[in-house]
Amino acid sequence: MIDQQKLYEIWVYLQAEPLFWLTLTIGSYLIADYFYRRSNLFPLLNPVAISVLIVSVILLTFDIQYERYFDGAKFIHFLLGPATVALAIPIYKKWDLILSNSRAIFISLIIGSFFAIFITYGLSSYFELQQELILSLLPRSVTAPIAMGISELIGGIPSLTAIITIITGIIGASLGIFVFDLMKLKKMEARGFSLGLASHGVGTARAMSRDTNAGVFAAVGMGLSGLVTSVILPLFIKFIF
Repeated sequence: MIDQQKLYEIWVYLQAEPLFWLTLTIGSYLIADYFYRRSNLFPLLNPVAISVLIVSVILLTFDIQYERYFDGAKFIHFLLGPATVALAIPIYKKWDLILSNSRAIFISLIIGSFFAIFITYGLSSYFELQQELILSLLPRSVTAPIAMGISELIGGIPSLTAIITIITGIIGASLGIFVFDLMKLKKMEARGFSLGLASHGVGTARAMSRDTNAGVFAAVGMGLSGLVTSVILPLFIKFIF
């Protein structure tokens, strides 16, 4: 049997801030991932979405300020940089496959990037949102650091853009596989690129967990989407506004 005194000592140690918040984040994800796998990968039980929900409920219930929580979570946040750079390794290994699909990648990239901007602007205008809010929504389909930079550049609210971007990624990663199955899209490279293009980091992680080729093409889509959007969106804003 496990020594209860040892468990208590471990718990006391883990409660020390900021380690407690790091433990809470990792623990929430492990719980969410457990139920996700038990549900046979049911899309709406995406572990990222569920773990965010668990942490949010705890913070709101106990009135914990985000800054206090982030003192521990920042260690995971720091790893996002190395994890993103590490995507270069599988991309390098699949470089020949990427080049052989370069034409399809280019066409999909241009159409997908423009569509994300136009559909967001169209819906925002239809619902008569304020200009500052529209500018905050427009970069939602690229990875959060780039989206926040674009938002600041065009006059949006970077913090709001970050929230919308994360929500976009979670929804895309949760429902993307269901949509692909509905469309009977079988090619994993196409699935992956679509997830990376529309759902950035969260979608890339989802694609990588299901198939290597899908993950590689998702990483390519995420990177190129950020590059293209950062160029065309300011021009679009200048023309529209």
